[in-house]
Amino acid sequence: MERLVVHYSEIGTKGKNRKVFERILIKNIKRAIGGGISRVYRDYGRIVLYLDKNIDSEAVSKKLEKIPGIANFMFATRSSLNIEEIKKKCIWVLNNITFKSFRISSSRSNKRFSVNSQELNRIVGSYVIEKMDKVVDLENPDVNVYVEICEREAFIGIEKKKGVGGLPVGSSGKLICSLSGGIDSPVASWLMMKRGCKIVFGHIYNSTQTKEVLLEKVNSIVKQLSNFQLESKIYVIPFERIQKEIIIKIPAKFRMIIYRRFMMRILNEIAKKEKAKGIVTGDSIGQVASQTIENLNCIYDASKLPVFAPLIGMSKEEIIRLSREIGTYKYSIIDYPDCCSFMIAKHPETKGRIDIIKKLGESIENHKELIKMCLGRASVKSIKSEDL
Repeated sequence: MERLVVHYSEIGTKGKNRKVFERILIKNIKRAIGGGISRVYRDYGRIVLYLDKNIDSEAVSKKLEKIPGIANFMFATRSSLNIEEIKKKCIWVLNNITFKSFRISSSRSNKRFSVNSQELNRIVGSYVIEKMDKVVDLENPDVNVYVEICEREAFIGIEKKKGVGGLPVGSSGKLICSLSGGIDSPVASWLMMKRGCKIVFGHIYNSTQTKEVLLEKVNSIVKQLSNFQLESKIYVIPFERIQKEIIIKIPAKFRMIIYRRFMMRILNEIAKKEKAKGIVTGDSIGQVASQTIENLNCIYDASKLPVFAPLIGMSKEEIIRLSREIGTYKYSIIDYPDCCSFMIAKHPETKGRIDIIKKLGESIENHKELIKMCLGRASVKSIKSEDL
């Protein structure tokens, strides 16, 4: 039976609430792996899982690398808290690989263990040299042997894989993400997942611009992001009825701001239904005309809920780099009509004044009924991770 030792970092700072975060992380890990777990327990700063022998460790690794809350993890061999057995288990692990140089990296959360980490490194390292005729290299070893002394048992492994870090999804509540189909909003949603938020997506589009087949792009983005939160819900909302009213009654230079104010109201209604606590956007200051400080103030004013913009101080290059890392970039760059750019001025307003914008908005009669009409035509879909 194989052991999986999962480390977290930030959860360890949560004091009396740590167990709550640990339970959520364990739930997410179990769901991601899907089966083959016979036992799970919490140790100081780590979670230990006993896995069936026939489990696909490579597939498990690919899943855990995407689960927020995990700092790193390793597949390990168990030993009792006995130095002689630990030494022998290290040799057993090393016999399965080819190497010339090595390093022993011990850690000891169990302070009652008879020797400290540095002394254990020396004892185990000397034993490996004696039994296998290998050399120690602390700077650039062929293999790094990790020895973890825990409360109940010890674990030995030779590879620690990096996780996403942050907090487990579901530990910080639910948010609605305004998913445009571009590069930015998927990255914004991922960053909020890392902060423990469960993301529900809202995609607002104009069906006179967008053919049904193009919506597959949005579904592909959500499916990729579902690898991080395991399952996602997406609302796809037609917007052309509202846009038509705006085009008729609002000067072209102000339309983009009014479009986005209506979108905020729609997303707030979805949040009400989903019992979500706020709205997520992919805004970055100064990136486009709608994202000046003045215009963002006008747009966010339409939301009754807090608006979170985790990309607000990032450059486009930084956002693209993250988009590539999380796997959404290849879908985001597929050609897709921008609903907010439909029938706007060549040089839209960049310094919107809230008093003027509100007065213009008042010319759209029955706006609540229009929003209700759009939501009534919305389609709702649940999309699972491709790994589930």
